[in-house]
Formats: sequence, C-alpha cells, structure tokens
Amino acid sequence: MIAPVRHPLETRPLPTDIAFLAIAEAHQTYHWLPAALALSRRPGVKVHVLSPSRIILDLISSYDRDGALNLVRLRRPPSRPDSLFRQPSRFLTLMLNYATIRRFPVLVTTEISSGWLRTVPGFSSRMVQIKHGAGDREGGYKARHSAFDLTLVAGEKDRRRLIDRGLCTAADSAVGGYAKFELQAARQRFFDDDRPVLLYNPHFDAALSSWLNHGPDVLAALEALEGWNVIIAPHIKLASRTPPIRSDAPHIRVDMGSRHSIDMSYTMSADAYLGDVSSQIYEFLLHPRPCIFLNPDRRDWRSDDAFAHWRLGQVIEDMAMLQPALDRAADLQAGFVDAQEAAMSDSIDRSPIPPSERQADLILDFARKAEGTAAA
Repeated sequence: MIAPVRHPLETRPLPTDIAFLAIAEAHQTYHWLPAALALSRRPGVKVHVLSPSRIILDLISSYDRDGALNLVRLRRPPSRPDSLFRQPSRFLTLMLNYATIRRFPVLVTTEISSGWLRTVPGFSSRMVQIKHGAGDREGGYKARHSAFDLTLVAGEKDRRRLIDRGLCTAADSAVGGYAKFELQAARQRFFDDDRPVLLYNPHFDAALSSWLNHGPDVLAALEALEGWNVIIAPHIKLASRTPPIRSDAPHIRVDMGSRHSIDMSYTMSADAYLGDVSSQIYEFLLHPRPCIFLNPDRRDWRSDDAFAHWRLGQVIEDMAMLQPALDRAADLQAGFVDAQEAAMSDSIDRSPIPPSERQADLILDFARKAEGTAAA
C-alpha cells in the first residue's frame, strides 16, 4: 500500500499544551485535578502535571484511571522524605526546574509562590490560578495573587474581594465553581456507636488558630463532652507545624494528616462543625448543618468580613460553653439555614454545569487566545 503524499505546506495542528504545577501539599491537588482531567478529554489538548513528589503523582494517578495525564517528575530539592503533606520549598523547586517549567506555554496552579516566575527575565508562559478554598480569612488575599494572567474563583465573593483589593480585574478573573466537590468522599462511619459526630477543624494561622492559642483548654473540653463523638482533624499545615494532638478518650479520633483529612471524608460525615477560620466550613456547608465557632480571644468580629462565616452558627467565648452549645445546636439550626445557604451561594457558585467543565472551558479558551496572540 502506497502511503499518501502530504503536501510540504500541509501540517497537522499542534496540540494545545497545558501544564499543571503540583508543587504544593496534597490538599491543593483536589482543587485543580478535576479541571486537568476534564481538559485531558478535550480533543487537541495535551495535559501535563509537573511535581517533585512521587507520592503526589501516585495520588493523581489514582484518579486518572485512563492514564490521560502526562505526569512529569520534577527534580526535588533536598528536603524531608516525600510525603503528601510535606513538600520541599516551592521557591527552590521552581528555581531547580525553571528550564523545564518555562517550556510550557500555559501553566495552571493553585498556589501563589509560582508568581515568582514573573520576575525572571525572559519568562513568557501564561499563568492561570485556580484559587483554592472559599474562605473569608484576610490571609487568602496576598499581593502575589496579582501575578496571574487569569484567576478562577469558586464564587462571586472571592472575585469581588480580589477586585476590591486590586489583585485582579473583572477582565482577568472568572467564576468557575468548586471542582473539589466532584471528588468528595462519601459519608462514612468512623465510630462503632450511633452518637452524633462533631468535627473540630482548627486552622494554622498563628494569630487566629484556636488550637495554637488555646489547645489544652479545647482538648479538655472535647474530652469532657457527653453524648458526642469527636473527630479532630486540623488543617494539614497546622498538623505539620505543631506537636501531634493526642487523646486517649474513646470518643475522640485524631487525624493529623491522611486522605480522609483532605478528601472531604470528615466534612461529609460529621453532624456538627467546630472551628475558627478554616475555609473547610464551606465544604461542610455543602449540606447545611450546625456550626460552632471558637472566640476565646473575644475578638470584635461582627463587622469584620474576615469572620463572615461566624454569622452562620453559634460563637462561644469560653470552652465551658461548648456542651450547652451542642445541646441546643439542633434546635437553633433552623434559624441559621437561610444565612448558611446565602453564604454558600456567594462563596461557591452552584451552576448545574460541573465546575471541572466550566474551569476547563475557561482555561482552554484562555490558552487558545494565548496561542493566537503568540502566533500573531
């Protein structure tokens, strides 16, 4: 059989190459992976994942059953042993692998350290950030957010706040939903009895964390609870920065870092939430349920948008108030449902179109426009 003759000027279209930077800890993976998988199913698109972690690449592979993603192992700076929750310095990883990273015309990430790439002379890749989380803490808005060509957020709240702070504009930001919901674990049973489950989810922010500032009092109150089981699952950054939380109380389960702590296993399985400023409150409120927030430092929070989520449940200033707050939580919940649903609508857009597909559309449209600009 004679092969067809191809005209010298006839060329096949090159694939659109999009690379996802997986240089953060594993909890951020869940925010970009659905979009990467959705893009990998689009014709004419090649999706690459760049990471210095074999363990995180293995986690990604566990969701990529068809092997559609091109996994690229980056050089790893000297650091502690590989782990889902402890990754080497992002800055050192970027420097060590700059020659590899800069080859990709479009880079997508959920962390902001990669904004440093903008300072390197000659760097020309276009950069997309998928802002992970949907919380209210002011620490979620930093100057480096402005380094990206396109920012995708979960809901109008984040877009509005980023624009108000001059970190993006209406033209270079878009609402794409919360793709992590597509990878959520099912509700599970973590205890042998039928008592309701309280999830305690302290944040790592040293200025705001209920655990870092009041840990012994909090643990004593949790151990003294009657009628409840308790899951203590701190933000993984807190878990990596503080001595392990330990308790021998039979009604307490402590998780200092596992897939359960990052795949929504606990937020889906708990009956009530106890915390401070973690954005996981909005994952818990995917289904409205009672919330209690700790304010032992007696902050004047009511007019502060950084604590907007504290309007969605009871706020207590003394750990002695925890048991009574839980005892009345079910009766009070009806009075919080409207506020919880309104806050969720503002924080996380719940379009019927899957967030991964919306994000994929936005990224691909951006990438194709960038290709057109480069070609011109």
